[in-house]
Amino acid sequence: MTSNPNNPSNDDENPQDPLAEMLQNLMGGQGMGNIDPAELAKAAGLPNDPQLLQQMFAQVQAMMSSSSDGPVNWQLAHENARRVAATGSDPSVSAHQAKEIDEALRLAELWLDPVTDLSATGLIGRAWSRAEWVEATLGTWKRLTEPVANSIANALSNALTQQMPEEMKSMMGGASSMLQNMGGAIFGMQLGQAIGALSAEVVSSTDIGVPLADLEMALLPANVTKFGEGLSLPENDVRLFLAVREAAHARLFVQVPWLRGHLLGAIEAYARGIHIDMSRIEDLARDLDPSNPEGIQEALSQGVFTPERTPVQTAALEKLETALALVEGWVDELTAEATANVLPSATALRETVRRRRATGGPAEHAFSSLVGLELRPRRLREAATLWATLKEERGIAGRDAIWHHPDLLPTGDDLDDPKGFSERRRLAEASDSEVDDALQKLLNGGYDTDGQEAQDSKGESTEDEPESDDTDPRSPNK
Repeated sequence: MTSNPNNPSNDDENPQDPLAEMLQNLMGGQGMGNIDPAELAKAAGLPNDPQLLQQMFAQVQAMMSSSSDGPVNWQLAHENARRVAATGSDPSVSAHQAKEIDEALRLAELWLDPVTDLSATGLIGRAWSRAEWVEATLGTWKRLTEPVANSIANALSNALTQQMPEEMKSMMGGASSMLQNMGGAIFGMQLGQAIGALSAEVVSSTDIGVPLADLEMALLPANVTKFGEGLSLPENDVRLFLAVREAAHARLFVQVPWLRGHLLGAIEAYARGIHIDMSRIEDLARDLDPSNPEGIQEALSQGVFTPERTPVQTAALEKLETALALVEGWVDELTAEATANVLPSATALRETVRRRRATGGPAEHAFSSLVGLELRPRRLREAATLWATLKEERGIAGRDAIWHHPDLLPTGDDLDDPKGFSERRRLAEASDSEVDDALQKLLNGGYDTDGQEAQDSKGESTEDEPESDDTDPRSPNK
């Protein structure tokens, strides 16, 4: 980062704190008053490492001085996600760990074969570090969060512009693009931090119920070990149970190719409808107290969204929650069936996973606060009951046939009354069949034929009447 010529103490012998220098440069060389750069970094969740801050803010400064492809700097999000994932310890996966994961996923596939009509995927089981999970999933995170990210970045840019003192606006001149990039930088760093924090909690590529990495089947050994801590269960049991869940997810998304797009589309539809509360952003910018880092951190953690439940967004949310519940309920039910007679701890692990998915971890809460989106299956238990009921009524093949087309999926009403699903579906199918028959008859000209047949019948009855007799004295021809 360049030095500030207005600061005589900023030389090689007395280097200035990089965050302080960046802030002072942004303020046109003016002093920063009572702003403590270390406390501000702490409030933003950034490391208190001068060398690391030097690198980070050099990137931010370079980014702000150049144009970007969109409102959000995704490169900065990527780099920050990798940095947070590596915080603490993120060792590379060892050969022994990779072998354990591969064997667990292979065995999981065998256990699933008798309990589902969907065939095995043939995917190679992967063992990922947290950084590898970030690399494999960031593209999907971008797709899911881009509608919100763009709105947030623009809102932050507007707030920064509105709250900037008039004298600073005159100094900035026409550098409005820098403010836009600054908003994108702020959100990109926060989003990257949220994704990096999630990498320390997830145990697999589909742990949140959405296939973040397409056509992959993977576990994170370090997080699997962390998941089992405190459960007083054999580590191998924990690994196998989570492997069955991952293999079931992978089998569903691979053998039901429309499902991934269906889920991601529902998430995107909901995200596009999220409303950004500009007044809260402006209040945050106006009331910012650099001397109170705890207050800043608390304000940022509360998010900046006020969901407006328009009819379109409500429908999208209901569709998303129902779809997530159906996926998780199916996986939950199959995992229980596949492990019931081979893992003594299966029942306890099932309940642990259910509670974990229902409540979510700290990083998941932070992510939902940031982008206004929760990816938790609120009705997992009802969905699992529905799939169990369908198996009793229709068998394994009949239950899994529900996944053949999105129009066949159960609805929220079906989760309310699982046992009434088959009867409602029978009545709907009968009604649809009548409509289809009538439509086909219309297309084939059946109704015209019926009308012609009626006329022909009338004509035939007329022809059957006795012809007039020329010898009749009442005939006009006589």
